[in-house]
This record gives sequence, structure tokens and C-alpha cells, in this order.
Amino acid sequence: MFVSVFLSIFWLGFLLYFAYKLYRSLRIVSAQECIIVERLGKYSRTLHAGFHILIPFIDYDAYYHTLKEQAIDVPPQTCITKDNVKVEMDGILYLRVLDPQKASYGIEDYRFAVTQLVQTTMRAIIGTMDLDTTFETREVINSKILEVLDQAGEPWGVRVNRYEIVNIAPPKSVIEAMEREKKAQISKKAQISLSEGDRDSRINRSLGIKEEAINKSEGEKQKRINEAEGQAAEIESIATATAKGIELLAASIKTKGGKEAVKLRIAQRFIKEVEKLGKDGTELVLPLNLSNFKSVMKSVLGSEDKKV
Repeated sequence: MFVSVFLSIFWLGFLLYFAYKLYRSLRIVSAQECIIVERLGKYSRTLHAGFHILIPFIDYDAYYHTLKEQAIDVPPQTCITKDNVKVEMDGILYLRVLDPQKASYGIEDYRFAVTQLVQTTMRAIIGTMDLDTTFETREVINSKILEVLDQAGEPWGVRVNRYEIVNIAPPKSVIEAMEREKKAQISKKAQISLSEGDRDSRINRSLGIKEEAINKSEGEKQKRINEAEGQAAEIESIATATAKGIELLAASIKTKGGKEAVKLRIAQRFIKEVEKLGKDGTELVLPLNLSNFKSVMKSVLGSEDKKV
């Protein structure tokens, strides 16, 4: 009785195990994934996307890999720069499995290996740079690390596409010193800008005063030239008019009765001027004998006057 129950349990367990192995022999692989199959402990084949059947108890699905690009976070680590400053740096790398067989048998854990290689390479590179250089040459550091990872990743069946530094964190005291230096540089630039602005302002004002003085002098010069030209034109016009008047007067004198008309005009003018002098309160001493008007007129008009 006991033996029969034991056998029943044994066969039931065997059937369940066989059913499980049979179920495990059916594999559906998704896109961008693969399975490494071993047969009797040796590498047999790589299963890619699709439906596959394994031989129960002989084939064994040993490794699973994704063929997608993977982003791996590199933990922060302490690096010492060339000028003996400790900085904490972390980053992120992107890799892809190219050969699943090498990734399975070439190394125990390619993700852990790549992370450790990045950290050691980063420490070596930072040790050759000053602190200021590490901030300015991130791209150079990334490219050097990527170059090392390309050489090391080939036997592991993986390729690192890129690496990016996320943070560079120097000590607090260094950050405070850098902030003070930055403030000093900003203050210096501000003072230089103010001084240059004041200098430019003074130069502009002096140039404005200079141009104003030049313009005033040019205006004064032009004004004097215009006044001189106006006076010259006025004198010329008066001279021309006087000359024309003399010409007309001379022509009139030459005509019949012209001389007598001129003498009469002179006499009238003389009498008018003498009347102006004879005002109340005016004392005059004249060299002429005004009582003898005929003799006066004779002396004024000349000896040729016979009759007035």
C-alpha cells in the first residue's frame, strides 16, 4: 500500500516535470532580443525573433540578451586632478550588444565590466588635467573614454556608442573660491566697461565741441565773406550809379542851356544851405560878404556868370 502510493506520487511528479520541460522547449523570442542555446553544456545556436522548439533535456536556454541600445548609469567617483583637487564625477554611457555569443562567453558581466573600465579610465584622464581644464574639455574627456571602451568592448561583443559626463562636483571650498573669482572678474569687467563708457562719452563730447566750434567759425567766416561781398556789391552799385549820374550830368551840361541850369541849381542849393545856418542861437563867421549877394554868387559860380 505504501509502495503503491509512493510510486503514484513519483510518476505524477515525473509527468509534471516532463510537462514543464516540454513547455520550456517552446520558445517565442521577441524582436530585438535573442537567446543563447546550449546543447549538453556546449554552445549550440543563437535564437532570434520568432518561434523556436528546443529538444527537452538536451537543449538549454543559457543566456538572454537584448539587442537594443542600453543606457548605463556610471556611479559618482572621486578623481584627483593634476593640481591636487578632488572632484566627484559621474556619467552615463550608451552601448549595444553586437555579438551575443561573445557577450555570453567573453566576460561574466559586460555591463559591470564596462562601468568599471569607464571609472578607471576617467580617473587616469582627470589626473593629467587641471581643474579648470576639466570644465572646458568635457568633449575631449568623453572622446578619450569612448576610444578606450571601443578597444576593450570588441572581445566582449559590445560596442559603446557614446559616453557623456553628467556632473563635475569639486569641493565646497573650491566652489566658493571659484565664485569669488567669478565675481571679481565680473566686477572688473563692469569697471572696465564703465571707464570705457566714460572715456567714449568724453571723447564724443570733445568731438562735439570741436565740430561746433568749427561750424561756428565756418559760419562766422561765411557771414563775413557774405557781408564783404554785399558791401562790395553795394559800393560797386553806388559807384556805377554815381558814374551813370555824372555821365548823364555831363551830357546834360553839353546840351543847350545846360550850364545855366547847373549854375541855377547850385545857387539854389547854396541859398538853402545858408538858410539852415541862420538859426536862433547860432553864431557863424563866414569869409564871404553876404551883403553883396551878387559878388557871392559870382565867386561861387565863377567869373563867367554875367547875369543871375
